This record gives sequence, structure tokens and C-alpha cells, in this order.
Amino acid sequence: MVFKRKPTARFRERIAMRIVRFAKDGREGFGLVQGDDAIAVRWEADGFDAAAFLKALGEGASGLAAFAAELGKGSALRLDEVSLCTPVPLTGKILCLGANFGEHASEAHFEHSQHPAVFMRTRDSFVAPGESLLKPKLSNDFDFEGELAVVVGRGGRHIALDRALDHVAGYTICQEGSIRDYQLNAPQWTLGKNFYRSGSLGPAFVAAEGLPPGGKGLRLVTRLNGAVVQDASLSEMLIDVASAVSFISGVMLLEPGDVIAMGTCAGVGLFRKPPLFMKAGDICEIEIEGLGILRNDVVDEA
Repeated sequence: MVFKRKPTARFRERIAMRIVRFAKDGREGFGLVQGDDAIAVRWEADGFDAAAFLKALGEGASGLAAFAAELGKGSALRLDEVSLCTPVPLTGKILCLGANFGEHASEAHFEHSQHPAVFMRTRDSFVAPGESLLKPKLSNDFDFEGELAVVVGRGGRHIALDRALDHVAGYTICQEGSIRDYQLNAPQWTLGKNFYRSGSLGPAFVAAEGLPPGGKGLRLVTRLNGAVVQDASLSEMLIDVASAVSFISGVMLLEPGDVIAMGTCAGVGLFRKPPLFMKAGDICEIEIEGLGILRNDVVDEA
């Protein structure tokens, strides 16, 4: 069950809205999650396509609520009847923060400068929930990284810190898989962070309403073959969601559907003794309280 966890008493009384993007029988669409295993669906051919979703994100909470209300009028399917896609179409920017948890920065001996470490990923470096991650033929140093991913709603430049969360439409989970030797054997991280089909996003887009502001206090757990390898509170992030949105918007235009991965916590495979890297046959699950479980297996690149 990708949505087995229920919101705790720390959440607002209103359960957060969850939207999935899916494919079935050669058609694609969007669905509103209604319980652990049911969705109300509308089809791309009927106007519920990526452009409509991005338009709703850009209109803020009211636009998103209207989009979800229309989804709720659709026909019913079970989650196990569809193949989930990345919840956001990935037509925009995918930005990632590095070493954004104190313990992880310490284990990596990473010294922060005046500005946060920010890099970009390509859309073809990601697979959908439930799809196989590719362990590349060029390396055995395939590391897991569980992260919170921010989905931008209303865009903008030079967004004030005290208004930054108004520009966050919601969240999803990121498996920001890294190829460590390619990452660290160069002065910048681009190659090691962009191997084909090495990361994942999902399982759903979860609206910011109904979750703690900026995801603060939510628990992140990564499991490899059932064993917990990462366990942290999102309150431990050095740069919080509002600060990341405000800072990045000063550099570039943020647009609806842009994704900001907020960095991983301590426990990654690189710094274990001995190192623990993913290999073919492994199952990696990343769970964030209130957002569900992102599950992917690992296969060797052909």
C-alpha cells in the first residue's frame, strides 16, 4: 500500500488532498485519491492533461481545489488497476539541494558556504513509482537518498521569505539516487546526479494544505530490503522550504510544476562501514509521514 499511513494528530483536521498521474491501457490521466486504494479518475483526452494540472498549480489553492473537485466527479478505479507516473509532468526545472541535513553534512565533511549547494537534474534521470531504477553498467557505487520534494505552485522572482510558502502547491517524495564515484571524482556533481533512470518521484502529489507548513516535523524513513537505513525529522533541514524557495527565486524564475528536492539525511550508503550500495534485486522504499511510500526495485542496466 503506497498510502498506508494515516495523518497523525499533529496534522490539521483536514486530510491533505492527494493527486496521482497514471497510465492505463494506453491512456493517461489524473486521479484523486479516495482512501488507501481507490481513485476517482479523469482522462487526458477529456482535458485533464499536464497543461491543465500545471495551470491549476499556478492558480494557487483555489485553482488546485477546483481541479481536484472535477477529478472527484470522475469514474472510480483501484490503484492496482493503473500504472502510476511521476506525479508532476517534469516539464519544468528539477532543482536539488545538497548536504541540507546537519548530520549528513557532518558525515560528508561538507562545509557550507554563504549560499546553499544547488544543482539540477534532468527529467530522464527519473522513473515513476514502482518502476525499476537502473544500476548503471559504468559503476557499482549506486547510493540511495530519501528526500522531500517541493512542487512549486504560483511562480515568481524575488519571492519574499514570509510569502514563500504561498508559492508551494504541495509535496512528493524523491529518491535522489546518486552514482558516487562519478559525483565525487569531479569538481561538480552533475554527472553523478544525472545517470539515466537513477532516481524516482512519487507516489502522489500531496497538497500543502493539511500538512505542517514546509513539512516541518514530518518523519522521513528509507528502507533497503526492509531494513531502515535513514530515519530523520524534516525539522533537521538546515535550509527550510521557505528559505529555499525564496533564495532560488532570486536567481531564476520559478514556474508552476518546478520541483525542488530538499536534500537527504544521514545514513547514505557511501559513508557506512563498509559502504552499502544498491544492486540488482534490491528494493528501496522511502516513506515520508503523510505523503505515502515511494517504492522501486533495482535492475542492472542492459
